[in-house]
Amino acid sequence: MRRNAVRLLLALLVALTACLGTAPAQAAVPDSPAVTYTNPIAAQRADPHIFKHTDGYYYFTATVPEYDRIVLRRATTIQGLSTASEVTIWTKHSSGVMGAHIWAPEIHYIDGKWYVYFAAGSTSDVWAIRMYVLEGTGANPLTAAWTEKGQIRTTWESFSLDATTFVVNGVRYLAWAQRNPSEDNNTSLFIAKMSNPWTISGTPAELSQPTLSWETIGYKVNEGPALIQHGGKVFMTYSASATDANYCLGMLTASATADLTDPASWTKRSTPVFQSSAATSQYGPGHNSFTVSEDDRSDILVYHDRSYKDISGDPLNDPNRRTRVQKIYWKADGTPDFGIPVADGVTPQRFSSYNFADRFIRHWEYRAKIEANVSPLADSQFRVVTGLAGSGTVSLESANFPGYYLRHKNFEVWVEKNDGTSAFASDASFRQRAGLADPAGISYEAYSHAGQYIRHYDYLLKVQALSTATDRADATFYAQ
Repeated sequence: MRRNAVRLLLALLVALTACLGTAPAQAAVPDSPAVTYTNPIAAQRADPHIFKHTDGYYYFTATVPEYDRIVLRRATTIQGLSTASEVTIWTKHSSGVMGAHIWAPEIHYIDGKWYVYFAAGSTSDVWAIRMYVLEGTGANPLTAAWTEKGQIRTTWESFSLDATTFVVNGVRYLAWAQRNPSEDNNTSLFIAKMSNPWTISGTPAELSQPTLSWETIGYKVNEGPALIQHGGKVFMTYSASATDANYCLGMLTASATADLTDPASWTKRSTPVFQSSAATSQYGPGHNSFTVSEDDRSDILVYHDRSYKDISGDPLNDPNRRTRVQKIYWKADGTPDFGIPVADGVTPQRFSSYNFADRFIRHWEYRAKIEANVSPLADSQFRVVTGLAGSGTVSLESANFPGYYLRHKNFEVWVEKNDGTSAFASDASFRQRAGLADPAGISYEAYSHAGQYIRHYDYLLKVQALSTATDRADATFYAQ
């Protein structure tokens, strides 16, 4: 009797749902919608730092290959920085300290004034690299009055560089790289609280030294710290090894409520989080910073790399590190996933299912499907480019297999290499429509089969004609 009652109740619920016309379950519109940029942002600009200010402008500074000055640009968009006028706000001294190797400037706005942190050598010893601070007064740092606040003093008078500052739970910190005289390496990472924007307080804590194999290629280096906060945690990325194709990013993690000056609060990841990609022709990605998208809803990774692997001579004499950006994605466990340094040109997007919020379009052994917790991330990233068939169409190019596109064959969707034929171009081209189940989403109609759309069925992607609300839901995706 009880079993029959349950069956009757379920039947009534199904009937009621049908009468009310309830739509299939759907995901919420993503909190972080897609943003795209075109790389590179700036040629011959290394160690990039982009700061979004409350005045609506992005401010950009970086190392110039002449190592002789500090430059600034500003624009209301990240992409706009690529064509923005550049202003020199400070030039190296003609003699003495701050007279050589002007490296890695960062710009920050603290208590109503501008501050630029940078490293510099001396004309008497270009490798006597130390950290210095400029202070700027004025609303626009490109026209501000700048004064030198002098050297940031630390425990030792030793090689030190890459100062960055940040606030966690109302406390301002400085993190940097420095040579510890008691260690057999080039630089380790340090942190200290600050009493003012050019002075640390207390005894600096050493957070990391280069001991892992990928941190010690060419040089034993931990440098270029940068911090991002998310979900109650703080993540400090840093650069490792020589500044050639071996350059890469590592990461430390701590709770935002922990004592950040206690090395025990931090956990070091054993493998790089961002490194060279031969598939996309990006080499030596590193010395990053973080910013946010124009709508404040996406975190953006800013970094430099080169478009070639082999370098003649000292990498420091090669001028072609360039500034690039790409969106950061966050895993279910709250940690960042930087993916791979994407190919030059427009940055890729991800596409989540309308009715399965945690599942994304991805390729697996070249078959297209939807899946949660995609690893590697780049399997679920696609560049939306002008359609191979033209005529107002788009094609979706794989991020980690450039030249490979989503295409349908026998009404199944695969990722395959463009063979240059008109048949491939036709099968790999789609008309981008407003989402059939939600106009805030996207649906893709096959160019060669009007009225048929990419949809998931048993989690595999197919191209089919649609007739039901469920069909239209399965054919709707959100760009992220």
